[in-house]
Amino acid sequence: MDTLLSMKIFRQVVEHGSFTKAAEHMGLSTAMVSKHVRHLEASIGAKLLLRNTRSLSLTEAGSEYYRQCAYALDTLQQAAEKAASGVARAQGQLRLTAPVWFASPLFAQWLTEYSAQYPEVALDVTLDNRHTDLVAEGFDLALRASDTLSGSLIARRLGTVTMLLCASAGFIAAHGLPADIAALQALPAVLPNYADMRSRMLQAADGQRHPLHLQTAFSSNNSMMVYQMILAGRGIGYLPDFITREDLAQGRLVRLLPHYQMPAHPLYAVYPDRQYLSAKVRSFIDFISDKLPCD
Repeated sequence: MDTLLSMKIFRQVVEHGSFTKAAEHMGLSTAMVSKHVRHLEASIGAKLLLRNTRSLSLTEAGSEYYRQCAYALDTLQQAAEKAASGVARAQGQLRLTAPVWFASPLFAQWLTEYSAQYPEVALDVTLDNRHTDLVAEGFDLALRASDTLSGSLIARRLGTVTMLLCASAGFIAAHGLPADIAALQALPAVLPNYADMRSRMLQAADGQRHPLHLQTAFSSNNSMMVYQMILAGRGIGYLPDFITREDLAQGRLVRLLPHYQMPAHPLYAVYPDRQYLSAKVRSFIDFISDKLPCD
């Protein structure tokens, strides 16, 4: 039998002072209530209740068991209510993982805005370019810019991340502004080394696609190192648009071949379970989705 249910029934019998009243309260037969109490007594090996046709009383063991039983049931109820409140209201710790290139002033500003809007949520952000095992490592949510995702996870498309070809103003002053793809390919490039990033396709305004083959002068497994080296003038490269936005506006970076487009990457929010999506996860997904350009 279900021991937890038996505990709940035993508590009702004690608090109502009657098997019959407890049965009516729980929508059970008196015989079923008696069966559950006998199950408890057999489980713990002690008599819990003494009864006759007119009265019901607890044994010494039953009195102690009732106190512990009531405490345990109240604790479980409180835990359930607390967990349920997390589904209804955004609160608690939100563990998030995202690509390293999210370490940008703009993303930091977004996180600050989110925290102001949802002050009961404590953000714990891990930046990592690998596809983290969310369940094994205890993450609530991942942001992933990828065309391939694990089928075991739930994914919601948030928008797109556009990659821009760029170089520092100092690099352009020293090497000149490339006028076409051939001139661009002759320049040293700063690239990430966790995938083959040397070969890319560019799409012209007329829709035609052109291959782009870059010459690696510096590479790193850290996206922000790539960004800093481009900013320092080591070579040309491409970066997510929301990293470069302020640098382009301030003239620290110069966009290259603006009449060509690089392929945009879809950005997904990835999480393990749709059925019991907590309010903190749902609120963060909705917040970030509003910040990103739609397809």
